[in-house]
Amino acid sequence: MWWFFRIVSSSIFLLIIVLSIPVSFDVGGRDSGLAYSLSLFLFYLFYSSVKLATPENSRVRWAFTKLLQTSQWVVIPTLLIWSLHNFAVDANSTDWVSRTIGGLGTHKHSTWTDWFFGNGGLVESVTLGGWDKTLRYSSPVFQLAEGFCTLLVIQAAGWISRELVNRGRSDTWVLILLILSASIIASSVYFLWRVALFPSINNVDAILIGVTVTSAIFLGAIGISTGRGNPVESSLLFAYVVLCVYQIFTDYVQSPEAQAAAAEQAANQPEFPPLPPIIMASYSTLLHLFNFLPSAVYSSLSFLYAAFQTIAPSVMISLVYRLIVFYCATRIIPAVRESGIAALINEPSFDDSDDANRLLGFLSWFSPSILIAVYTSLLLQHFSASDGDEGWTLRHGDAGGNTWRWVNVAATMILYANELRIGNEHLKTD
Repeated sequence: MWWFFRIVSSSIFLLIIVLSIPVSFDVGGRDSGLAYSLSLFLFYLFYSSVKLATPENSRVRWAFTKLLQTSQWVVIPTLLIWSLHNFAVDANSTDWVSRTIGGLGTHKHSTWTDWFFGNGGLVESVTLGGWDKTLRYSSPVFQLAEGFCTLLVIQAAGWISRELVNRGRSDTWVLILLILSASIIASSVYFLWRVALFPSINNVDAILIGVTVTSAIFLGAIGISTGRGNPVESSLLFAYVVLCVYQIFTDYVQSPEAQAAAAEQAANQPEFPPLPPIIMASYSTLLHLFNFLPSAVYSSLSFLYAAFQTIAPSVMISLVYRLIVFYCATRIIPAVRESGIAALINEPSFDDSDDANRLLGFLSWFSPSILIAVYTSLLLQHFSASDGDEGWTLRHGDAGGNTWRWVNVAATMILYANELRIGNEHLKTD
């Protein structure tokens, strides 16, 4: 039963982090969000370091970890209030370098200590600026790590599907896996077709898409024909390539031209409900029932809805995807390869003979801090300021990073091609 409470606690922690960091950016501005995310990063870095530095069965470790686990429910809202109180800035002041230089030259600091450690002083400006630059320069690293973890997940999925087929006494698993692979490919082709219809695609983009998709199909065909791959691996590789292409050319935020084309297309279509009438009726009934909820519950749901509205869809999708592949790479894959389902519950170990598993186990210890850094980096890609009433927003801005997304796609396919070439033992049949 303890694992159930552990899952619930982790889910609540994840929800708080997902909602509180964008709220700090949306309410207090860029400095407030950076200060809050940095303080959370340091808190969980200290928590992970204490667990790593103390012996596993030590009473000191147990006392410290329980104390920190209990205090996080007070520390998180305290840090949020502290960051909003001390670091909220004007919407037009978005460049921390110019604000620092200008502030140091115009503000009247009474003492040297106030100039160095005080509000708006040198330490504050350098710390927030360094955190900002670190996240920006780490964005390519996070992108490449996503591709590497995805490749590990693809290999593990291929290994599991091969074991299911080899141990099965009928062709049932073969049919199920073929249907699953065909469904993945069909869904990917649909989104690829969506990308091809975007008006922003030029000739160079079309060439890059064609080369990338053709290479993925070619690698999948080689893997199946040589026996070192299977349809599950090939379909997942193709799906990931299409996902990267979709992120590069849309970022899930349509351009004004695409929005105008969609509006024109919708105007020419007959007015049909988006879902069957029975579903729409149930949806309307559910919304009507919300009006009878207690005011506290209704206000909480409204707050959650407003908090989620501050986040761009691409940020949530990218975060969820990276969490899934990171968790699979650090916990599920070692469990499948070594000790079965027990490794999903136990803490990662550094006694593994496999260097890759040892590295993934090390990263899993610092997963809360890595989560905060990755999430803040994604939010910064969509943070933009304006002179209007909105001030700043997390739903626009130039996400950038398309060059590194192309590099990530190429690197993932090169690594997969190398795995096919060397004939990794985990991909061979008995």
